[in-house]
Amino acid sequence: MYLITVFGNLLLILAVISDPHLHTPMYFFLCNLSFVDICYTSTTVPKMLVNIQTHNKAITYEGCITQLYFFIVFVTLDILLLTVMAYDRFVAICHPLHYVVIMNPQVCGLLVLGSWVPSNLISLLQSLMILRLSFCTDLEIPSFFCELKQIVPLACSDTFLNDLFIYFGAVLVGICPLTGILYSYSKIISSLRGISSAQGKYKAFSTCVSHLSVVSLFYCTSLGVYLSSASPHNSYSSAFASVMYTVVTPMLNPFIYSLRNKDLKRTLEAFFTRGPTKG
Repeated sequence: MYLITVFGNLLLILAVISDPHLHTPMYFFLCNLSFVDICYTSTTVPKMLVNIQTHNKAITYEGCITQLYFFIVFVTLDILLLTVMAYDRFVAICHPLHYVVIMNPQVCGLLVLGSWVPSNLISLLQSLMILRLSFCTDLEIPSFFCELKQIVPLACSDTFLNDLFIYFGAVLVGICPLTGILYSYSKIISSLRGISSAQGKYKAFSTCVSHLSVVSLFYCTSLGVYLSSASPHNSYSSAFASVMYTVVTPMLNPFIYSLRNKDLKRTLEAFFTRGPTKG
């Protein structure tokens, strides 16, 4: 599953770079999302695979904090990029005549940069809040990686501030972007009502189906993690839900986009057809 995730997302990036027709804002954001998905999965799965092979589930304190930092960075980036992609679809459908002007290369670059900066700041803040806590020795984390919601309850010191920052971060990173995505799609649906032909409506909305599928998959599995982690005696279901949104979702993203997108599918077919001929 890890290899499929890495090679699937790499193949998607290479396909977009190799085809000049795909050098548009939508595919630029998709390439960034694929890169983040590779990094996002790589923060947890390789360590898990080592644990399975060595039959040793131990992790050092420094290693745990490092894993936690990068995991928060990339999961926040994933959410913010999905929000940026929703805005891109909103401009493309609701303001098609001004799309090239609004979504120019400078704006696209600023939107991606605007996703990286807050992701690192939020992750740094959460990691520093963990460093202020004191832990007893020989702790057991009820997950296969160092997850914020699983680490904080294990602390021996007061965790009120940490809990406060976790809930604040959940609102800032989870609810606010989701509100932006829902607002964008409410405007898109409102704009689609003004299109008279059914074929025109289908063509316009078909560009959003892949993005909607990925957003639904990501948010549903993430919600499953937090609902299952709310029960302290349900560590198995919590770990299973964590696998869903840290391993399964990034693996499925390239398939969702390539199967639903005719341009990308055509590029991938040409990419594979051209490869053996050159070889």
